[in-house]
Amino acid sequence: MSDKSLVIANIRQRPVRTLISIVGVALGVSLILLFTGLSRGMSNDLQRRSLNIRAELIFTRPGSLQLTSSTANLSTRYVQLLEAIPGVERALPVIRYIYQDGRGFGFEQIEGVDWASYAMMNGINLIEGRAPAANDEVVIDAVKARERNLRAGGTIQLFGNRPYRVVGIYSPESGARVKMSLAAMQEVLEAPGKCTYILVKCREGEDVLQVARRIDQTLPGNKIQLTRDVVMNVERSIPLLPVFLRVLVGLGAVISALVVMLAMYTTITERTYEIGILKSLGASHAFIISEIEKEALLISAIGSALGFAVALIAGRLIHDLYGLIFEFSWGWTITAIMIGVLGGALGALYPAVRAARLDPIEALAYE
Repeated sequence: MSDKSLVIANIRQRPVRTLISIVGVALGVSLILLFTGLSRGMSNDLQRRSLNIRAELIFTRPGSLQLTSSTANLSTRYVQLLEAIPGVERALPVIRYIYQDGRGFGFEQIEGVDWASYAMMNGINLIEGRAPAANDEVVIDAVKARERNLRAGGTIQLFGNRPYRVVGIYSPESGARVKMSLAAMQEVLEAPGKCTYILVKCREGEDVLQVARRIDQTLPGNKIQLTRDVVMNVERSIPLLPVFLRVLVGLGAVISALVVMLAMYTTITERTYEIGILKSLGASHAFIISEIEKEALLISAIGSALGFAVALIAGRLIHDLYGLIFEFSWGWTITAIMIGVLGGALGALYPAVRAARLDPIEALAYE
C-alpha cells in the first residue's frame, strides 16, 4: 500500500474525527478572511467616497468630525464669515448623521446638504429623477439604488422606521450614499441654523495651507482640516483595529493548531497497536512522523479550502442582507490558508514525534 493510500485509508477509517478537524481549521481560516475582508471593504468604500469630495478644507468644531459623530453644533452663520476670507471661493454647510441601520446590523450614514451647491462643488449629477425639495424626500447614489433595488419614486426607511421618498439617483458616489436637504435634516434633528461641518472650496491658484492659516487667524478656536487628511479610513479612525486583526490572525492559527493536535493525539492513542505493527516491520521514526504529518496536511488543506468557500458565501450573504462591503484580497487569502495549513502541521508535530517514540513491544501489547 502506498503512502498516499495509507493516509486516505486512515482518514476514511475515522470520518467523524476527520470532519471535526476539518471544521476546526475551516473556522480559523473563515474568521480571518471575514474580518479582514470586512475591514478592507468598508475602509476602501469610505475612502473612495471621501476622495470624491472636491472641497480642499473642512471647517468644524473641535472633536466634531469623528467616524461615529452625529453632532450638529456648528452655526451656519460661519458660512458668510468664511466666504468673506480672501482665497475662499465657496463654503457649504453639511450635517452628517449616523445611526444603526434598521436591518439590524451596520450603520446608515445620511447627509443634509444644499443639493445644487453640493453637486456643483463636487461634480456629481443626477442620473435619474430630481433634487430633494420637501422634508420627506431624499436622493441616493447609484450603488445604494442597486443594492436596495430602488428607483426614483420608491420609498426608503431612514432614522429607524420613517419613510422617505427617493426622488433622485446620483453619480458618482460622494460622501454619504443618502442625502436630503439641509433644512430637512435640521428639522429631523431639531437643530435649526446648525450643521456638523462646512466644506470650504478655495479659489483656483490659491495656496490651501495659506487659506487655512487665514481662516484660523480670522476664526480662532475652531478646527480646520485638509480634506485629504480626513479621508475616512477605518483602520485610522479605529486605532485598535490593526491590533484586533493581528490578534484574530493569531487566534486562527491557534485554533487550527489545537484542533489538529487534539485530533492527531487522539488518533495516536487509537492507533497504538497499528503503530506497533509498523515499527515491528521496520518502519523508521521518519516514516511514522511523515505519515501523520501528511494526514494533518491533507486535513488542513481541506479545512482551509472549506473555510475560504464559507467566507466567500458568508461575505456575499452579509453584503446582500446588511449592505456591508467585503473585499477579499489575495494577500490575506494566502495568509489565511498558510496559517490553516501550517497551523495544522505544527499541531500534529508533537503527536507525530510521540508516536515515533513508542516502544514496539508496548505498542503491540496495548488494547
